Amino acid sequence: MSSAPAWPTVAAEPEESGTEGRSEHRRAAALRRVRDYLAEDGGAVHELLCEISTHRAARYEIDATVATLDGALDEVAAHRPGQVPRLAAFMPSNVILYSYALYLLVPALYTDELVFRPSSRVKDQMVRLHALLAERHRLPVTLSGASQREFLRTEVLPADVVVFTGAYRNAEQIRAQLSPGQLLLFYGSGVNPFVVAPGADVAQAARDAIAIRTLNTGQDCLGPDLFAVHHTLLDPFLDALVGELKGLRYGPYTDPAADFGPIFYDGALEEAAQFLARHRDGIVHGGHVDFRARRLDPAVVVGEEITPRTHVPEFFAPIFNVAPWRDEESLAATLTTGMFTERALGSSVYGRAPALVEALRRRTTVTVDTTLLSIDDGNAPFGGYGRMANYIFDGHEVRAEPVLVSRAVATYRTPGAAR
Repeated sequence: MSSAPAWPTVAAEPEESGTEGRSEHRRAAALRRVRDYLAEDGGAVHELLCEISTHRAARYEIDATVATLDGALDEVAAHRPGQVPRLAAFMPSNVILYSYALYLLVPALYTDELVFRPSSRVKDQMVRLHALLAERHRLPVTLSGASQREFLRTEVLPADVVVFTGAYRNAEQIRAQLSPGQLLLFYGSGVNPFVVAPGADVAQAARDAIAIRTLNTGQDCLGPDLFAVHHTLLDPFLDALVGELKGLRYGPYTDPAADFGPIFYDGALEEAAQFLARHRDGIVHGGHVDFRARRLDPAVVVGEEITPRTHVPEFFAPIFNVAPWRDEESLAATLTTGMFTERALGSSVYGRAPALVEALRRRTTVTVDTTLLSIDDGNAPFGGYGRMANYIFDGHEVRAEPVLVSRAVATYRTPGAAR
């Protein structure tokens, strides 16, 4: 994580009414107060996050948020977005603190007014988190309790910039109602294939696979939905993976020693259980489901070789969906076509597969011998080139590319454009 920047030394003051009272120094000081609160006295926030996240995931989220606030001034100075009168955001149901920084706090440095709608799944937690943070920053950030339809009518349609995190089909419904001059930034999810190729350190690949797939018990959008393993490494990889999984500890979210916990989100447990039921013959480890406790033990499922017709569901649970492959050229063609192209966000390659890495880099953010978590940077564009993973809509054209709010505003927004 980055070190703290040279923050302005102005005294913390409440924001004056009207745009005349807004100053860059006051906004920066507001972010500094939140940053210091989280870094030095964030116990209340951590406790709140542990209602929906594991202890480790909550700690990671706080650290990532502090790092993002540390880099906020440099980010805005680098991209120089123009002043935005109003931003409206549909917030996600997970990583609620990190998203608050990415879509509200950092944009507050160059946006007059910001309004957001919490996900209904975590509305109670988001209301309390906003109260904790707003007490420190006192910025013009407003939480809306309106229905999605009412929020769209009263806040989104008049906004200059709209941030939407969630399902692609819902983003498309919103995009169809926007006017020329409005900027829509969509954050979805990807397949995030995790590839094990010849030459890989199998033990390290197994440990990293567990680290990213069990992050918050699998309830994270960076979790790989497919583990593609070269057929010569399939058995040693499975042995290493299962060996590591056997040592994981289950516990409540508040347990700092727990490696995984209950499934929080409605529907995720049922969808995972249905997948395991359909693929029961391929389960080589785990998969026990306790509906009363909302517990799903990490499951390893081995399927057929990957082809362009391979269906890869999105998991919000600790499921390791493993499939073998034989030919690098064929795998590269498969992972850059069809559904894989539409959901192209990130990918990780372990071992030596230069042609595959080159092909994937044209579609996704790629890591080599490390996971996507290692390059998680809230001050840099992130994502891929799949339309269902993320895109920027400037009122005329949809651009599927890595997204960062400040950069998108600087590059694609036309100040004063008529709507």
